[in-house]
Amino acid sequence: MRWSLKLGRFAGIDVFVHWTFAILLAWIFISHLSAGHDFAAAMRGVTFILAIFGCVVLHEFGHALTAKRYGIRTRDITLLPIGGVARLERMPENPRHELWVALAGPAVNVVIAAVLFTFLVGLSSVQQLFQVELMRGHFLARLMWVNLFLVGFNLLPAFPMDGGRVLRALLAQRMGRRRATQVAASVGQGMAFLFGLLGLFFNPMLIFIAFFVYIGAQAEAQMVEFNSLLRGLTVRDGMQKRFRALAADDSLSEAVTELLAGAQQDFPVLTDGRVVGMLRRKDLVKALSERGATASVESAMCRECRVVQAREPLESALENLRQSDCAAAPVLEDGQLIGLLTLENIGELVMVNAALEGREDSAPV
Repeated sequence: MRWSLKLGRFAGIDVFVHWTFAILLAWIFISHLSAGHDFAAAMRGVTFILAIFGCVVLHEFGHALTAKRYGIRTRDITLLPIGGVARLERMPENPRHELWVALAGPAVNVVIAAVLFTFLVGLSSVQQLFQVELMRGHFLARLMWVNLFLVGFNLLPAFPMDGGRVLRALLAQRMGRRRATQVAASVGQGMAFLFGLLGLFFNPMLIFIAFFVYIGAQAEAQMVEFNSLLRGLTVRDGMQKRFRALAADDSLSEAVTELLAGAQQDFPVLTDGRVVGMLRRKDLVKALSERGATASVESAMCRECRVVQAREPLESALENLRQSDCAAAPVLEDGQLIGLLTLENIGELVMVNAALEGREDSAPV
């Protein structure tokens, strides 16, 4: 994620913190001072927030390490003021696997709360468990209650919280992933409406949570719907068959001519019939301003854009395309360039398939 600072790499996973996290810490510090607390108390408040987010990181590692058991890699974990985000390559398709991955995060918070409770009992501090407030009370007791709150909040049956994924995993065992996602997303949006209504009368923060939940549920449903329309298709089904390629020794002026002649924005670059790179529109514009129109295509092309195979599943090729910094990929078959795969073309294919599917669903029986 942009504007994030890398904290380190643990268990093979990079951990980042977004710059807006500093705003949260500053707000907590100022809130304590505004409440009449001294500098030391304000610093303890900041330390408490850092401890909470330490628990959040462990929560996200619960998801990540469980997903790893099922062969799913986690790209990174990022801390935001609203919580943590573990970017998994994908969610498990198997409902039982998704169930365990979703439950792993809250399970970590349960373990943390249990350890803190045991420690407090050992210190004979049981009475302090119930003598806590938001900014006051025993540090460890407050941390225990926060972890229990995180368990309850995350298990609400609404995307993108863990509870929404738990609900989908349970439903998917009976009605399939696509239909289960639609039902779980509807439940999540219903809860978002309830949060928003309560926020109008009690706490405006609930309105923010409602927006977050509603958008998350909608995005999850759209993503699953999109992927379901690609299932069973190969790259050949979604590629552009009419496209232009450039030679590595062509000039940038020739590339400009091709760019202006049609709708194609990214061009495969060939040397002796072999793909050696991609000339992206942004690289073309940058090279024109730096080196002029007489510079070669080879000097401006991207060598890191991957190629895809015609028989490769379209769903996995799309995921790889999204992860890269390229909006298009050359399509090869037996080493020969036969097409161009673009995000735009895949979107159009999905649009057509959705229209045809809707027509079939509405046709009289």
